[in-house]
Amino acid sequence: MSRISKGRYVARFAQSEQDLRAAQALRYRAFPRPSAGQGAAPERAGLDADAFDPLCRHVLVEEAESGRLVCCYRLLPLAGGAEISRSYAAQYYELSGLSEFEGPMVEVGRFCVDPDLTDPDIPRIAWAALTRFVDANGVRMLFGCSSFKGTETEAYGDAFALLKARHLGPQRLRPKVKAPNVFRFAQRLRRKPDPKRGLRAMPPLLRSYLMMGGWVSDHAVVDRELDTLHVFTGLDIGAIPAARKRLLRAAAG
Repeated sequence: MSRISKGRYVARFAQSEQDLRAAQALRYRAFPRPSAGQGAAPERAGLDADAFDPLCRHVLVEEAESGRLVCCYRLLPLAGGAEISRSYAAQYYELSGLSEFEGPMVEVGRFCVDPDLTDPDIPRIAWAALTRFVDANGVRMLFGCSSFKGTETEAYGDAFALLKARHLGPQRLRPKVKAPNVFRFAQRLRRKPDPKRGLRAMPPLLRSYLMMGGWVSDHAVVDRELDTLHVFTGLDIGAIPAARKRLLRAAAG
């Protein structure tokens, strides 16, 4: 992916250890948790870092004028479903249904925007950069974990009911339960969702995936360490509506 400039912002790959540290610092702010950094070496204090960082390409979105980092995410490219066990998501979901998927896949992780900013142009350029990477590498599927803040399921009743009603993944691909603590919303919820309330309660990244034809697991993992509920999310590139593809590629230049 080459450097992308749009308005006030620039998207590029991290090129140095300093770039990676900046992304980890932003992630630390965006994904706060009580245990973060405890017991870490002094040089790692205030950073959200894990064993997957060295395996990934890291995308940075910065203010063009100041160089301030405003958004970041990481990409873990896989040759196909046979490598799915290497993914971050495989720690939490049993992914054998995807093991025979043919074609390049990319896990998108730690997607975050500076919590002090709300400019919609920031996620737009982030998606433009991802679109360029997908097209350049012939990627056939994006996947990852989409996180809801907190671990109390009651706050997201309409959101999970809406996922059950409209957005469950194909049975043959759908992840099975692996994590010890999960919320089986597809089994437990019987309510009819309020679509507007449900969409409002969903994380912006998940809404973006769903608008493009993405699908989710039938359960959410309760991750108390990160203080989140997350659902496995998949997006078959071939299923993205043509009009949406044109918009994404226009933004990617």
